[in-house]
Amino acid sequence: MVSGEVVTAIAMTEPGTGSDLQGIRTTAKKDGNHYVINGSKTYITNGQNADLVLVCAKTDTDIEPKWKGVSIILVEADREGFKRGRNLDKIGQDAADTSELFFEDVRVPMTNCLGEEGKGFIYLMSELPQERLSIAIGAQASAQKAYDETVEFVRDRKAFGKPVIDFQNTRFTLADIKSKLQVGWAHLDWAIARHLKKELTPEEGAAAKLWHTELQWEIMDKCLQLHGGAGYMNEYPIAKMWRGARVTRIFGGTNEIMKELIGRKL
Repeated sequence: MVSGEVVTAIAMTEPGTGSDLQGIRTTAKKDGNHYVINGSKTYITNGQNADLVLVCAKTDTDIEPKWKGVSIILVEADREGFKRGRNLDKIGQDAADTSELFFEDVRVPMTNCLGEEGKGFIYLMSELPQERLSIAIGAQASAQKAYDETVEFVRDRKAFGKPVIDFQNTRFTLADIKSKLQVGWAHLDWAIARHLKKELTPEEGAAAKLWHTELQWEIMDKCLQLHGGAGYMNEYPIAKMWRGARVTRIFGGTNEIMKELIGRKL
């Protein structure tokens, strides 16, 4: 994975299960010294190109609470019974393949269980603050890029005989964006410092993801508006960035779920 020789995907989301990982229906049942995997996944990043898929599956369907039955099973892409579905047609992030995956009596040795059986949910949850922090960082960087592009555009674009940046509405909008970006970068410095000391809590990671992706969308929309009609044209970078930004409030756990996670610890 580090050298780039193996492309991986992590298969969590299913057609009927998104942010609530405990509700997955894909199973990995024991048969001798093998697991037999059945189920389907969707919205899987790298699904078309993955050589190895980390599949979240129920190795115990009867245990309570349900999260204790989740394990992570490694499935090589050349295993019989494993099939890739469509490369899904998204509204943004065109460079990333996002796929359906199908498992029909896929047999893998029990040694393909990543870590301990039944600990998959714990492994996934323990890394979620880092994942959500990484989404927050990406959102902030994307928003900064949109701002930079827009400043350059409004300096060159003219209306009523003067650059668009000379209008008070433009300057005030950009001043508001710049101020919020400044606050955002300071917050990320704080969150990264806590993460490096292993002190970033799940609620803090969720809050970072929530705030920065909401900020990203606010900034993207305002920046596109300042482009006028050009903002609606795919030939301008802001259009691609705007489309790509929409999903950040969904993946990594929807922002509604982030509020729920934060609220539970109040």
